Amino acid sequence: MQIIDFRFRPHTKETLETLSNSPIFRKGLLESGRDLDAFVASAKTMDAIADELKAANFMRAVIVGRDAETTYQFKPNHEEIIPFLQKYPDLFVGFAGVDPHKGMDAVYQLEDLVKNHGFCGAAIDPMYAQIRSNHERYYPIYAKCCELDIPVIITTGLSPSSPGVTMDSAAPIYIDAVARDFPMLKIILSHGGYPWVGETIGLAIRNTNVYLELSECEIQPLSNAYIEAANGPLQEKILFASAHPFFHYSDGIALYQKLPFQENVRENIFWKNAAKLLKLL
Repeated sequence: MQIIDFRFRPHTKETLETLSNSPIFRKGLLESGRDLDAFVASAKTMDAIADELKAANFMRAVIVGRDAETTYQFKPNHEEIIPFLQKYPDLFVGFAGVDPHKGMDAVYQLEDLVKNHGFCGAAIDPMYAQIRSNHERYYPIYAKCCELDIPVIITTGLSPSSPGVTMDSAAPIYIDAVARDFPMLKIILSHGGYPWVGETIGLAIRNTNVYLELSECEIQPLSNAYIEAANGPLQEKILFASAHPFFHYSDGIALYQKLPFQENVRENIFWKNAAKLLKLL
């Protein structure tokens, strides 16, 4: 079966070193028992990563960018992503990380990345920006996404070991207002809005422009409701995402092959829903 991974970061040395040293992720990686030296040593070149994905029958891998420079000094990683888009445009898809605190400079940068560097979407992290997703600072970004006709990934969830993060800033309920105010904007909730499982499912049912990916939350407490919804009203709304390299994409694929999805739903999740969203079908 073909695969589209909607949350993928290439395991190059530069990326793994950035993640290991980041104030956002370093504490959590250490607390999980990760050997950071071994993590970085697992790095591969761009060409080797591309060969691996092709061998695994990947149709696309969505590289999700991040810009949390204002709050965490996590500088935008667009320059790491661009070479993948240039050399393998039929394999990698870039979503540009956007820092809402940068105002119109962020909007202009997003437009440049889409028009001149092959990016196909935007990505925001309310928990790391430390403001809710319906804050006015995001609205020029959402408007530009509508103008460019590109989707936006909004990170939701816990991020329990990141300093300065509050659950409220990551809560998916605030996305309801965004979906209402921008009905043409395609919105993908990353990490399934966990632990607000019921609210997130309702949000996706209620708004035709809201989609989910469940990375890292597929087998958490209450997650059985995601499976039930996927086999029911959200058959065309849930996307496969591995959260690679924190969780290897091959482990994610194996998990989704075991989860009790109806077979047509599994195919939708693995690639069809994402292909429609990315205008590949």
